[in-house]
Amino acid sequence: MMKRVAEGCRDDDVAAHYDELDSIYRMIWEENLHHGLWEDGVKSRSEAAARMTEFIGDRLHLREGQRVWDVGCGFGRMMSDLVDRFGVKAGGVTISRKQWEQAASGADVRLGDWLQNDLPDGEFDAVMAVESLEHMSDPKTAVSEMLRVTKPGGRVVLACWMEGDRLRAWEKRLLIDPIRRDGMLGGMADEGRIREYLDEAGAEQLVVDDLSRQVERTWSDCLKRALRLALSDRGMQEALGSDWRRSVRMGLTLNRIWAAYVLGAIRYQVFSARRPG
Repeated sequence: MMKRVAEGCRDDDVAAHYDELDSIYRMIWEENLHHGLWEDGVKSRSEAAARMTEFIGDRLHLREGQRVWDVGCGFGRMMSDLVDRFGVKAGGVTISRKQWEQAASGADVRLGDWLQNDLPDGEFDAVMAVESLEHMSDPKTAVSEMLRVTKPGGRVVLACWMEGDRLRAWEKRLLIDPIRRDGMLGGMADEGRIREYLDEAGAEQLVVDDLSRQVERTWSDCLKRALRLALSDRGMQEALGSDWRRSVRMGLTLNRIWAAYVLGAIRYQVFSARRPG
């Protein structure tokens, strides 16, 4: 079990961010808050999401009956799909009460802070963090905890969006810094730093897949969907109109992320490793 976040203590910025924007995120992303894998032949957001789920499952070397844990699982859509696709048993944790309350059907989503978990050592065959490490206040400890709760010989996968190499000063000032601030991405690192986290946690057999170009279309698709909803959906119009300053910031952030991918200022990489043993 996870330690529950105490009532009245939910002052965590990331939790507040996702709770505040929950209705908007659900309208744009539905239950899958992750990047899609837009490989050749993929024509829809749902198909891209399914391809990403399969890719993560393959990197985890999943087999039927194994136990999987998802760190920062959102609504639990990906782990629910892993259960259906690979026949595993999966659970996960989110720091957002709204996500916990509206978890995907059949998903074992628990409310808590990963950095304060009380899970036993070696509990799971595979552990993943898909686009959540960036939100952690202490990503180094978060990775160490992932290795700790993985069985010897088990797999750990980190799917991360991160700063690109050799950022130009204007890219950092006009794109990366605002994205980090408005997206609550204080833990966003670069490839070298994430390699250090895994190495210091004792991981081995590290494989890194750069999927930047395959996921880039997620954001142009997201922008089109957000615009369409803003023009035609009453629920979205009411949500955006309730705080126009917040809505403007969110629109700018979506455009900045899309531009950063196009320019290479943001990269998307999947780190696959194992716990020795």
